[in-house]
Amino acid sequence: MGTIRTIEHLLAGLRPDHSPSLIWYGPDGERVELSGRVLDNWVAKTANLLTEELDAGAGTVVRLEMAPHWRGIVWALATWQAGATLSTGGGAAADIVVTSDPHAAGGERPAQAQLVAVAPGALQLRWDGELPAGAIAYAAEVRAFADFFADAAEPDPDGTALDHQGGRISYGALLPQEAAAGTSGGQERRNLLLPASAGWPAVLSESPATWLAGGTVVMVHPDVEVTGRLLESERISVRL
Repeated sequence: MGTIRTIEHLLAGLRPDHSPSLIWYGPDGERVELSGRVLDNWVAKTANLLTEELDAGAGTVVRLEMAPHWRGIVWALATWQAGATLSTGGGAAADIVVTSDPHAAGGERPAQAQLVAVAPGALQLRWDGELPAGAIAYAAEVRAFADFFADAAEPDPDGTALDHQGGRISYGALLPQEAAAGTSGGQERRNLLLPASAGWPAVLSESPATWLAGGTVVMVHPDVEVTGRLLESERISVRL
């Protein structure tokens, strides 16, 4: 039987890695490259914000109201590191709403939910313009938190890690439980081209599987043309 893998196992494998783990191609020539260490630092800061500022933990539902983006991946990993439930369109009522459009009507947003605004620019350090009353500007606030998370949760394997329109995924089924599995498995370092248009369930299953296999995720915004030059420069070996 394979080793039981948790989010903490995944992040522990990323921490010492200085090679690229996540690369983002966005509109207007955006390219952001995060090593395993840098990605883990972002996740830790966000998990600290979640637990210290927003009191998140087991039973808390964090809903992502944004298209797949590198910062959204950070929020997903941080939510799981805190032991909370991530919702990407499932039926669970949200306690925290993470959005790139805080001014949207959001008819289904619970009135008591804490709103967190994620700036759409890949490297934006603050939110441009006014925010709704009580909303948190993520890019500005997260920098104040420690880049090490000391209280990694040990969630119930039967607890809900991901609630999405297609159903729910438990913590016990969140990560591949064997050495390498799926599209991104294998012994060599694989560079996976992952279109953001694939949607959150695919992004959140293929990204961890790629990292567990020692690979790199190259996520591409729908407005970015995937050229031969891009494929060659990023040494893409697998396409979703």
